[in-house]
Amino acid sequence: MRHLILAALLAVPAPVFAGSFAPPEGCTTFMTVQARQCRVSNHYKCGADTAGDQWRADFDQQGPFFLSRINREAEWVESFDLGEVAVRQTLDPNPSDPASFSELVASGTDTFAFGLSRDNGEQTRVNGFDTLTGRSITIDGVTLLETQFEFTETDQNGIVLRQSRGNEYIHPEMRLFFAGPSEWKGPEGDFLPMDGSPVQFIFPGEPGFASTEPLFDCDPLMTRFAPSQKEASHDHL
Repeated sequence: MRHLILAALLAVPAPVFAGSFAPPEGCTTFMTVQARQCRVSNHYKCGADTAGDQWRADFDQQGPFFLSRINREAEWVESFDLGEVAVRQTLDPNPSDPASFSELVASGTDTFAFGLSRDNGEQTRVNGFDTLTGRSITIDGVTLLETQFEFTETDQNGIVLRQSRGNEYIHPEMRLFFAGPSEWKGPEGDFLPMDGSPVQFIFPGEPGFASTEPLFDCDPLMTRFAPSQKEASHDHL
């Protein structure tokens, strides 16, 4: 299934992407999210997947740039950086402390420690936490719970590759994370502010559903960032 999904995204010429997102056969789009930082995401589910799995396809002004699948606990099962050469990233088996959406909702805090492998040979380790702040926010009629998070990603030698901290939002029924105001830091330099918060939630039958054109914070001259720079958080790990 993943190969069909990736092929469907990459096979369509860029001009066509300025229209309506069509998921692969056997899959159904259930929500479109217009967000800050010039990003629109189409969320969909596929009948052949494990129950609870969800996909998300992210688009910027140049077309699709990131594709990801999470499971019921919002763990990153796999993702694709759709650069000139697509790079697939997968969750390593048997994480020492699996991320758990259920634990976060039930207790208010969840810690995690797991490994990631990319098909370019890179292997990294992620450690961090999510905690509910007790605050909620309503965006475009959708009520979300605010979280505080922090994580660090290192290479196999323990060298820090990136760090992120800040706030995100969750929807308990959808079992999804959404980006919020945060800070990101690479191997060198200071923490940089970012905010990929959702602006519009669009559902089937509503204007703009399945759109692939981002609407907010876009600049005709802006260049594409790497996915990790666009949003270094649960929403875009």
